[in-house]
Amino acid sequence: MEYALRTDGITKIYGNHAVVDHVSMNVRRGDIYGFIGKNGAGKTTFMRVVSGLAAKASGNMELFGSQDLEKQRQRLGTLIEQPGLYGAMTARENMEVVRKSFGITNRQAVDEMLEFVGLSQAGKKKVKNFSLGMKQRLGIAIALFRNPDFLILDEPINGLDPEGIKEMRELLSKLNEERQITILISSHILGELSKIATRYGIIKEGVLIEEFPAEELRNRCRRCVKLVVDDTERAAAILQDKCRIINFDVPETGILRIFDGLNNSWEMNRELIQAGVCLKESYLTGQDLEGYFMDLLGGASND
Repeated sequence: MEYALRTDGITKIYGNHAVVDHVSMNVRRGDIYGFIGKNGAGKTTFMRVVSGLAAKASGNMELFGSQDLEKQRQRLGTLIEQPGLYGAMTARENMEVVRKSFGITNRQAVDEMLEFVGLSQAGKKKVKNFSLGMKQRLGIAIALFRNPDFLILDEPINGLDPEGIKEMRELLSKLNEERQITILISSHILGELSKIATRYGIIKEGVLIEEFPAEELRNRCRRCVKLVVDDTERAAAILQDKCRIINFDVPETGILRIFDGLNNSWEMNRELIQAGVCLKESYLTGQDLEGYFMDLLGGASND
């Protein structure tokens, strides 16, 4: 398995407070890694440390399997917090400044990048008159200018209208699929993030509490009848034989999750009880993505 980013115990302290507390993250090559946490959980600070914009207090980090971070950071493109743009200039003028600062001699690169992010028609319009979505796309154009292998984006869809969110989602998917760019992205719009993320990391009060693939998240949020019993094997056999239930799993001993016949849970309960299985609990469960993360993070809204 190749990794774009691996960290081991990364910690960042401000004053006496560990804003990032021993974070060990694994971002695989090709991932769109959704980084989720409440406001103040440490997402932006962690991204700044990875990008070299803030110094870590302790811990180790590899980029593309190397600890030569100065060299490997040349393969990063970042958009953290607000993009640094010149409001009195046009999009093209902003990109020309970036082109010259990066020492890129190909003048056509500016027009090609503006076309790629959908800003080729911005013309002479000053950036200060851009919509938020246009500013975000210009920020991403700058982040992409050196053809990075790894893109780090902090809340790129925050504040966008529905059309802007859709355009940003399509752009990020295109970057990942067509250019094979790995993306680490934080966002509080979880429904949108779930449409593109292939893996998630959950940070709470500076601690990365969990990492899991998108497939597992969909499984966790799937609606089912959850049964808590004393004899898992016997209960499974009865459900298959008496109720013709085949779509179920056993996440741990004593628990079955039934995905078929959700409206007939009474029949399952009856058959189990008649067969002498001790049925401790039986209830319908499963929730939407927002609800799942709210429970995981403690109920308050995300940033």
